[in-house]
Amino acid sequence: MQAKKISERITWMGAVDWNRRLFDSLIPLPEGTSYNAYLLRGSERCALIDTVDPAKSDLLMAQLANVEKIDFIVSQHSEQDHAGTIPLVMEKYPQAKVLCSDKARDMLIDHLHLDPERIQAVADGDIISLGDRSLRFVYTPWVHWPETMCTFCEEEGILFSCDLFGSHIATSALYAEENPQVELAAKRYYAEIMMPFRSFIKKHLDKIQTLNFSMIAPSHGPVYNKPDFILNAYKNWISNDVANKVVIPYISMHGSTEAMVTHLVSALDARGIEVHPFDLSVTDIGELAMALVDAATIVIGTPTVLFGPHPLVFSATHLANALRPKLRFAAIIGSYGWGTKAAEQLTELIPHLKVDVLGVVMCKGFPREEDIKNLDTLAQNILEQHRGLEKAVAE
Repeated sequence: MQAKKISERITWMGAVDWNRRLFDSLIPLPEGTSYNAYLLRGSERCALIDTVDPAKSDLLMAQLANVEKIDFIVSQHSEQDHAGTIPLVMEKYPQAKVLCSDKARDMLIDHLHLDPERIQAVADGDIISLGDRSLRFVYTPWVHWPETMCTFCEEEGILFSCDLFGSHIATSALYAEENPQVELAAKRYYAEIMMPFRSFIKKHLDKIQTLNFSMIAPSHGPVYNKPDFILNAYKNWISNDVANKVVIPYISMHGSTEAMVTHLVSALDARGIEVHPFDLSVTDIGELAMALVDAATIVIGTPTVLFGPHPLVFSATHLANALRPKLRFAAIIGSYGWGTKAAEQLTELIPHLKVDVLGVVMCKGFPREEDIKNLDTLAQNILEQHRGLEKAVAE
């Protein structure tokens, strides 16, 4: 990709990674991603905000071929996909200083072995002049590492937001406009990466909205030329509101748990509850994470393997606990052959979920009539609990 002008003073640089399908050896990337860097020219100095993943360093360095001088390299986040090419940029521009938060300084030294003499820590609210343009640094810790920050150029009305508002999507479009595909990619990004830090994001949104910006330039995905598009989406995702929705991650080995899930899905649907079952043997964990963003209830379905939950269910439950969605209720259903501790073990896996456990339905072998009745009772209990939430909101 060629560098692209955002304004006379700001140029998008970076790389679109069309073919990457996995991030951090964990997160699926069905639509690829991008690594965004931004060149900002003032009348006296020039700054590069972030770099790219080392795998795409050749693209950034080619875009910088005709840039004679860079005075500052702003490192908003120390992970490789942002900071990994900083050593090459420093080599090309031996007078350039790296600007970062105080906590990022040691991380950059540890992770990239940068020369400490060339790193300048900036404080929250500090302003660096580029002449007729300036950079104000806005600390946003725990979005999603402790050292992260944003950068604001008041004269251009643009907020460089780092991972905040990012989207893993490969596109040749510079701007997001109000593209629903971008919003969906941003929701996946929020669900997989940002959701555990919802309380921090709430504070940071209040903080950045005191700034007068007309564009948001994240480190992944297109630039938001209509920032209310993504701001309103984030306000919804981080709110305390939950939907009349049940998410059911499950797996079945011999059909018993699947029969229970199938019946429960039908029972919930009959009661007007939106329900999303996820067969973990084929599920994209990003899809599961997105469904959890506003769900009121999670029902975990598992067969028993050596007295405990199936390993894929164990993993998905651990993931849900780590993501800390705003769930209100949980339940466990499943099957066993001769004995089980699956429910007890799964309950121990979710200490970070502030949920009321509505019930456990475990059947021996294939579900019988009594088990089906217990599932109907569970569905009715979920309905009544969801109605209680709606009533509380109305009051």
